[in-house]
Amino acid sequence: MKYKSMFDIIGPIMVGPSSSHTAGAARIGVEARILFGEQPDEVDISFYGSFAKTYKGHGTDVAIVGGLMGFPTDDSRIPKALKLAKAIGMNVNFQKCEEESEHPNMARLRLIKGSRQMELVGISIGGGMMEITEIDGKRVS
Repeated sequence: MKYKSMFDIIGPIMVGPSSSHTAGAARIGVEARILFGEQPDEVDISFYGSFAKTYKGHGTDVAIVGGLMGFPTDDSRIPKALKLAKAIGMNVNFQKCEEESEHPNMARLRLIKGSRQMELVGISIGGGMMEITEIDGKRVS
C-alpha cells in the first residue's frame, strides 16, 4: 500500500497544475538533490511516457529543477526555476524519450558536479507522491 491516509490521495499544497506532474516531480528533484548531497553543476533530465508528452504544459520541467534547488512543492519560485538555475550556474538539459517505460510518469536524472556523477530514476505515483526506483543502474525500493 503506497498511501497511508486520504491526504496522500488528495495531494499536497502545491504550485500546480498537477499533483502527479508538478508536485510529484518537485519531490523527485528534492530527493535527487538529497541523494547527490550537493547542488549539481549540470543535470540531464529524460522524460518518459506522459511526462514526455506534457512536461512543459504541466510544469514538470520547472518542478524537477525547482526540487533540485531544494524548493518544496508549494514554493512560489517553482515557475521561475529554469531562470533561477541558470543564474546559479546549473546547466539543465531536457530530453523526451519515446521508448516504453516502467511507469507513465517517469524521469531519469543524471546529476554532475566536476568528475562526480549520479543517475537515478524517479516516478510520480499520484497525489504528489513519488518513488525512486533506480540509482546508478541498481534497482531500489
